[in-house]
Amino acid sequence: MSGKVLITGAAGFIGFHLARRMLAAGWQVTGFDGMTPYYDPKLKEARLDILRAQSGFRFDHGMIEDEGRLTQLCAETRPDVIIHLAAQAGVRYSIDAPRSYVRANLIGTHEVLEAARAHPPAHLMMASTSSAYGANTQMPYAEVHQATHPLSFYAATKIANEAMGHSYAHLFGLPITMFRFFTVYGPWGRPDMALFKFTKAILNGDPIDVYNHGDMRRDFTYVDDLVEGILRLTACPPGDTPVGPMDSLSPVAPFRVVNIGNGAPVPLTDFIAAIEAATGRTAIRNLMPMQPGDVPATWADAALIEALVGKLPRTDIREGVARFVDWYRGWNGA
Repeated sequence: MSGKVLITGAAGFIGFHLARRMLAAGWQVTGFDGMTPYYDPKLKEARLDILRAQSGFRFDHGMIEDEGRLTQLCAETRPDVIIHLAAQAGVRYSIDAPRSYVRANLIGTHEVLEAARAHPPAHLMMASTSSAYGANTQMPYAEVHQATHPLSFYAATKIANEAMGHSYAHLFGLPITMFRFFTVYGPWGRPDMALFKFTKAILNGDPIDVYNHGDMRRDFTYVDDLVEGILRLTACPPGDTPVGPMDSLSPVAPFRVVNIGNGAPVPLTDFIAAIEAATGRTAIRNLMPMQPGDVPATWADAALIEALVGKLPRTDIREGVARFVDWYRGWNGA
Protein backbone atom coordinates (compact mmCIF):
# COMPACT_ATOMS: atom_id res chain seq x y z
CA MET A 1 0.00 0.00 0.00
CA SER A 2 1.10 3.56 -0.70
CA GLY A 3 -0.59 6.93 -1.04
CA LYS A 4 -0.63 10.20 0.87
CA VAL A 5 0.05 10.25 4.59
CA LEU A 6 0.10 12.97 7.23
CA ILE A 7 2.47 12.25 10.13
CA THR A 8 2.27 14.49 13.16
CA GLY A 9 5.45 14.62 15.19
CA ALA A 10 7.49 13.89 12.06
CA ALA A 11 10.66 15.46 13.49
CA GLY A 12 10.44 13.28 16.59
CA PHE A 13 12.24 10.00 17.14
CA ILE A 14 9.56 7.59 15.91
CA GLY A 15 8.02 10.05 13.45
CA PHE A 16 11.37 10.54 11.70
CA HIS A 17 11.99 6.81 11.29
CA LEU A 18 8.42 6.23 10.11
CA ALA A 19 8.50 9.09 7.59
CA ARG A 20 11.80 7.88 6.15
CA ARG A 21 10.49 4.31 5.85
CA MET A 22 7.24 5.41 4.18
CA LEU A 23 9.06 7.67 1.74
CA ALA A 24 11.22 4.69 0.75
CA ALA A 25 8.02 2.68 0.21
CA GLY A 26 6.65 5.28 -2.22
CA TRP A 27 4.33 7.30 0.03
CA GLN A 28 3.87 11.05 -0.30
CA VAL A 29 4.55 12.25 3.23
CA THR A 30 3.42 15.47 4.85
CA GLY A 31 5.20 15.95 8.16
CA PHE A 32 3.90 18.25 10.87
CA ASP A 33 5.82 19.22 14.02
CA GLY A 34 6.00 22.04 16.55
CA MET A 35 9.78 21.66 17.11
CA THR A 36 9.26 22.23 20.83
CA PRO A 37 12.35 22.54 23.09
CA TYR A 38 11.54 19.61 25.42
CA TYR A 39 14.96 18.43 24.23
CA ASP A 40 17.56 20.05 21.98
CA PRO A 41 15.80 21.11 18.75
CA LYS A 42 19.10 20.63 16.91
CA LEU A 43 18.44 16.89 16.97
CA LYS A 44 15.00 17.45 15.46
CA GLU A 45 16.46 19.75 12.82
CA ALA A 46 19.06 17.13 11.90
CA ARG A 47 16.32 14.54 11.43
CA LEU A 48 14.35 16.98 9.30
CA ASP A 49 17.36 17.70 7.10
CA ILE A 50 17.46 14.01 6.19
CA LEU A 51 13.74 13.94 5.39
CA ARG A 52 13.83 17.16 3.37
CA ALA A 53 16.51 15.65 1.15
CA GLN A 54 14.06 12.98 -0.05
CA SER A 55 11.51 13.53 -2.80
CA GLY A 56 7.89 13.25 -1.79
CA PHE A 57 8.31 14.98 1.58
CA ARG A 58 6.61 18.19 2.65
CA PHE A 59 7.02 19.75 6.08
CA ASP A 60 4.67 22.08 7.92
CA HIS A 61 5.68 23.73 11.19
CA GLY A 62 3.03 24.50 13.77
CA MET A 63 1.60 23.67 17.16
CA ILE A 64 -0.79 20.76 17.10
CA GLU A 65 -3.11 22.36 19.63
CA ASP A 66 -3.69 25.48 17.51
CA GLU A 67 -7.37 25.47 16.64
CA GLY A 68 -8.08 24.56 13.02
CA ARG A 69 -4.42 24.28 12.00
CA LEU A 70 -4.55 20.57 11.17
CA THR A 71 -7.99 20.82 9.59
CA GLN A 72 -6.58 23.38 7.17
CA LEU A 73 -3.58 21.17 6.43
CA CYS A 74 -5.80 18.16 5.73
CA ALA A 75 -7.95 20.27 3.41
CA GLU A 76 -4.80 21.09 1.43
CA THR A 77 -3.21 17.63 1.37
CA ARG A 78 -6.18 15.20 1.61
CA PRO A 79 -4.21 12.36 3.24
CA ASP A 80 -5.33 8.77 2.77
CA VAL A 81 -3.86 7.93 6.17
CA ILE A 82 -3.21 10.10 9.22
CA ILE A 83 -0.65 8.87 11.75
CA HIS A 84 -0.72 10.92 14.93
CA LEU A 85 2.54 10.64 16.86
CA ALA A 86 2.93 14.20 18.16
CA ALA A 87 2.72 14.35 21.93
CA GLN A 88 4.33 15.63 25.06
CA ALA A 89 6.27 12.54 26.10
CA GLY A 90 7.81 11.40 29.37
CA VAL A 91 6.39 9.87 32.54
CA ARG A 92 8.49 11.87 34.99
CA TYR A 93 8.16 15.24 33.24
CA SER A 94 4.37 14.94 33.52
CA ILE A 95 4.73 15.31 37.29
CA ASP A 96 6.51 18.65 36.90
CA ALA A 97 4.73 20.12 33.86
CA PRO A 98 1.24 18.61 33.56
CA ARG A 99 -0.22 21.55 31.64
CA SER A 100 2.02 20.82 28.66
CA TYR A 101 0.40 17.37 28.49
CA VAL A 102 -3.07 18.90 28.56
CA ARG A 103 -2.19 21.17 25.65
CA ALA A 104 -0.36 18.70 23.43
CA ASN A 105 -1.95 15.36 24.32
CA LEU A 106 -5.56 16.33 25.05
CA ILE A 107 -6.23 19.52 23.09
CA GLY A 108 -3.80 18.50 20.32
CA THR A 109 -5.38 15.08 19.86
CA HIS A 110 -8.82 16.70 19.75
CA GLU A 111 -7.56 18.85 16.87
CA VAL A 112 -6.39 15.70 15.05
CA LEU A 113 -9.81 14.11 15.52
CA GLU A 114 -11.58 17.23 14.27
CA ALA A 115 -9.33 17.34 11.20
CA ALA A 116 -10.13 13.69 10.48
CA ARG A 117 -13.83 14.36 11.00
CA ALA A 118 -13.74 17.21 8.46
CA HIS A 119 -11.61 15.28 5.93
CA PRO A 120 -12.00 11.57 6.71
CA PRO A 121 -8.97 9.40 5.90
CA ALA A 122 -9.20 5.71 5.09
CA HIS A 123 -7.39 5.06 8.37
CA LEU A 124 -6.58 7.24 11.38
CA MET A 125 -3.75 5.81 13.49
CA MET A 126 -2.79 7.32 16.84
CA ALA A 127 -0.05 6.62 19.37
CA SER A 128 -0.85 5.49 22.88
CA THR A 129 1.57 3.87 25.34
CA SER A 130 2.27 0.73 27.32
CA SER A 131 2.04 3.00 30.38
CA ALA A 132 -1.72 2.81 29.87
CA TYR A 133 -1.68 -0.59 31.58
CA GLY A 134 -0.69 1.22 34.78
CA ALA A 135 -1.35 -0.79 37.95
CA ASN A 136 -2.31 -3.91 35.99
CA THR A 137 0.00 -6.76 37.07
CA GLN A 138 -1.35 -9.42 34.68
CA MET A 139 1.36 -10.13 32.11
CA PRO A 140 1.99 -10.21 29.27
CA TYR A 141 -0.13 -7.11 28.77
CA ALA A 142 -2.97 -7.87 26.34
CA GLU A 143 -5.18 -5.30 24.66
CA VAL A 144 -8.29 -6.84 26.21
CA HIS A 145 -6.95 -6.21 29.73
CA GLN A 146 -8.31 -3.25 31.65
CA ALA A 147 -6.37 0.00 31.41
CA THR A 148 -8.17 2.01 34.04
CA HIS A 149 -5.56 2.72 36.71
CA PRO A 150 -2.81 4.97 35.25
CA LEU A 151 0.18 5.66 37.48
CA SER A 152 1.26 8.91 35.79
CA PHE A 153 -0.49 11.90 34.29
CA TYR A 154 1.20 11.12 30.98
CA ALA A 155 -0.47 7.71 30.95
CA ALA A 156 -3.78 9.29 31.95
CA THR A 157 -3.68 11.61 28.91
CA LYS A 158 -3.00 8.66 26.62
CA ILE A 159 -5.90 6.64 28.06
CA ALA A 160 -8.02 9.74 27.50
CA ASN A 161 -6.83 9.81 23.86
CA GLU A 162 -8.04 6.23 23.44
CA ALA A 163 -11.45 7.15 24.85
CA MET A 164 -11.65 10.25 22.67
CA GLY A 165 -10.75 8.20 19.62
CA HIS A 166 -13.38 5.60 20.37
CA SER A 167 -16.09 8.25 20.66
CA TYR A 168 -15.18 9.75 17.26
CA ALA A 169 -15.01 6.30 15.68
CA HIS A 170 -18.51 5.59 16.98
CA LEU A 171 -20.07 8.97 16.22
CA PHE A 172 -18.53 9.62 12.81
CA GLY A 173 -17.53 6.19 11.51
CA LEU A 174 -13.82 7.01 11.51
CA PRO A 175 -11.68 3.82 11.36
CA ILE A 176 -9.18 4.33 14.18
CA THR A 177 -6.28 2.21 15.41
CA MET A 178 -4.49 3.11 18.64
CA PHE A 179 -0.94 1.81 19.15
CA ARG A 180 0.44 1.00 22.58
CA PHE A 181 4.20 1.33 22.17
CA PHE A 182 6.63 -0.54 24.41
CA THR A 183 9.96 1.18 25.29
CA VAL A 184 11.11 2.08 21.80
CA TYR A 185 14.86 2.60 21.31
CA GLY A 186 17.39 2.98 18.53
CA PRO A 187 19.48 5.53 16.58
CA TRP A 188 18.24 9.13 16.68
CA GLY A 189 16.49 8.41 19.99
CA ARG A 190 15.44 11.04 22.51
CA PRO A 191 18.09 12.39 24.93
CA ASP A 192 15.72 11.97 27.90
CA MET A 193 15.49 8.20 27.41
CA ALA A 194 17.61 5.70 29.34
CA LEU A 195 19.68 4.44 26.41
CA PHE A 196 20.82 7.94 25.44
CA LYS A 197 21.49 9.00 29.03
CA PHE A 198 23.27 5.77 29.98
CA THR A 199 25.46 5.76 26.86
CA LYS A 200 26.47 9.38 27.37
CA ALA A 201 27.29 8.84 31.04
CA ILE A 202 29.19 5.59 30.51
CA LEU A 203 31.34 7.07 27.74
CA ASN A 204 32.06 10.12 29.94
CA GLY A 205 32.89 7.99 32.99
CA ASP A 206 29.94 9.39 34.93
CA PRO A 207 27.61 7.29 37.14
CA ILE A 208 24.19 6.19 35.93
CA ASP A 209 21.05 6.24 38.10
CA VAL A 210 19.64 2.71 38.26
CA TYR A 211 16.12 2.79 39.67
CA ASN A 212 14.48 0.15 41.84
CA HIS A 213 18.07 -1.02 42.49
CA GLY A 214 18.10 -2.54 39.00
CA ASP A 215 15.15 -4.85 39.62
CA MET A 216 13.26 -3.76 36.51
CA ARG A 217 12.32 -5.31 33.17
CA ARG A 218 11.28 -3.61 29.96
CA ASP A 219 9.93 -4.90 26.66
CA PHE A 220 12.53 -3.01 24.63
CA THR A 221 11.36 -2.56 21.03
CA TYR A 222 13.82 -1.58 18.32
CA VAL A 223 12.52 1.37 16.33
CA ASP A 224 12.79 -0.28 12.89
CA ASP A 225 10.72 -3.23 14.13
CA LEU A 226 8.06 -0.87 15.46
CA VAL A 227 7.97 1.13 12.21
CA GLU A 228 7.50 -2.06 10.22
CA GLY A 229 4.47 -2.85 12.38
CA ILE A 230 2.94 0.59 11.82
CA LEU A 231 3.55 0.43 8.08
CA ARG A 232 1.84 -2.95 7.75
CA LEU A 233 -1.08 -1.81 9.89
CA THR A 234 -1.86 1.12 7.56
CA ALA A 235 -3.61 -1.42 5.32
CA CYS A 236 -5.61 -2.93 8.22
CA PRO A 237 -8.25 -0.42 9.32
CA PRO A 238 -10.70 -1.81 11.87
CA GLY A 239 -13.74 -3.42 10.31
CA ASP A 240 -16.69 -5.40 11.65
CA THR A 241 -15.16 -8.77 12.50
CA PRO A 242 -12.57 -9.44 15.21
CA VAL A 243 -9.61 -11.61 14.22
CA GLY A 244 -9.86 -13.70 17.38
CA PRO A 245 -10.49 -13.60 21.12
CA MET A 246 -7.41 -11.41 21.64
CA ASP A 247 -8.87 -8.66 19.44
CA SER A 248 -9.85 -5.44 21.19
CA LEU A 249 -12.15 -4.45 18.28
CA SER A 250 -15.01 -2.33 19.59
CA PRO A 251 -18.50 -3.84 19.34
CA VAL A 252 -19.96 -0.45 18.37
CA ALA A 253 -17.27 1.34 16.34
CA PRO A 254 -14.44 0.74 13.82
CA PHE A 255 -11.86 1.05 16.59
CA ARG A 256 -9.17 -1.15 18.11
CA VAL A 257 -6.09 -0.92 20.31
CA VAL A 258 -2.92 -2.76 19.23
CA ASN A 259 0.25 -3.47 21.19
CA ILE A 260 3.51 -3.02 19.32
CA GLY A 261 6.32 -4.54 21.35
CA ASN A 262 9.10 -7.07 21.14
CA GLY A 263 7.15 -9.56 23.24
CA ALA A 264 10.10 -10.39 25.49
CA PRO A 265 10.94 -8.37 28.63
CA VAL A 266 14.65 -7.74 29.21
CA PRO A 267 16.13 -7.20 32.71
CA LEU A 268 17.55 -3.72 33.16
CA THR A 269 20.85 -5.33 34.15
CA ASP A 270 21.05 -7.04 30.73
CA PHE A 271 20.24 -3.73 29.02
CA ILE A 272 23.11 -2.03 30.87
CA ALA A 273 25.40 -4.96 30.04
CA ALA A 274 24.58 -4.49 26.34
CA ILE A 275 25.61 -0.83 26.56
CA GLU A 276 28.82 -1.80 28.36
CA ALA A 277 29.62 -4.32 25.63
CA ALA A 278 28.93 -1.82 22.85
CA THR A 279 30.95 0.99 24.46
CA GLY A 280 33.74 -1.15 25.87
CA ARG A 281 33.29 0.62 29.20
CA THR A 282 32.00 -0.45 32.63
CA ALA A 283 29.06 1.48 34.09
CA ILE A 284 29.29 3.12 37.49
CA ARG A 285 25.92 2.28 39.02
CA ASN A 286 24.12 4.62 41.40
CA LEU A 287 21.37 2.39 42.82
CA MET A 288 18.15 4.30 43.48
CA PRO A 289 14.61 3.54 44.71
CA MET A 290 11.67 3.34 42.29
CA GLN A 291 10.61 6.66 40.84
CA PRO A 292 7.04 7.97 41.21
CA GLY A 293 4.81 6.98 38.29
CA ASP A 294 7.10 4.17 37.13
CA VAL A 295 6.37 0.44 36.93
CA PRO A 296 8.76 -2.46 37.63
CA ALA A 297 8.04 -4.36 34.40
CA THR A 298 6.38 -4.23 30.98
CA TRP A 299 5.69 -7.10 28.61
CA ALA A 300 3.64 -6.98 25.40
CA ASP A 301 1.35 -9.74 24.24
CA ALA A 302 2.00 -9.67 20.47
CA ALA A 303 -0.76 -12.10 19.45
CA LEU A 304 -3.09 -9.44 18.04
CA ILE A 305 -0.61 -7.62 15.82
CA GLU A 306 0.74 -10.94 14.53
CA ALA A 307 -2.82 -12.00 13.65
CA LEU A 308 -3.31 -8.74 11.78
CA VAL A 309 -0.02 -8.36 9.89
CA GLY A 310 2.06 -11.50 10.48
CA LYS A 311 5.33 -11.95 12.34
CA LEU A 312 7.35 -8.79 12.80
CA PRO A 313 11.15 -8.60 13.01
CA ARG A 314 12.50 -8.73 16.57
CA THR A 315 15.94 -7.18 16.85
CA ASP A 316 18.06 -8.61 19.66
CA ILE A 317 18.79 -6.10 22.41
CA ARG A 318 22.56 -6.43 22.00
CA GLU A 319 22.36 -5.73 18.27
CA GLY A 320 19.94 -2.84 18.69
CA VAL A 321 21.99 -1.20 21.44
CA ALA A 322 25.19 -1.59 19.39
CA ARG A 323 23.52 0.20 16.48
CA PHE A 324 22.54 3.06 18.77
CA VAL A 325 26.03 3.37 20.23
CA ASP A 326 27.53 3.45 16.73
CA TRP A 327 25.12 6.25 15.81
CA TYR A 328 25.73 8.09 19.08
CA ARG A 329 29.50 8.11 18.62
CA GLY A 330 29.05 9.77 15.23
CA TRP A 331 26.41 12.18 16.45
CA ASN A 332 28.34 13.07 19.59
CA GLY A 333 31.40 13.92 17.56
CA ALA A 334 29.54 16.01 14.99
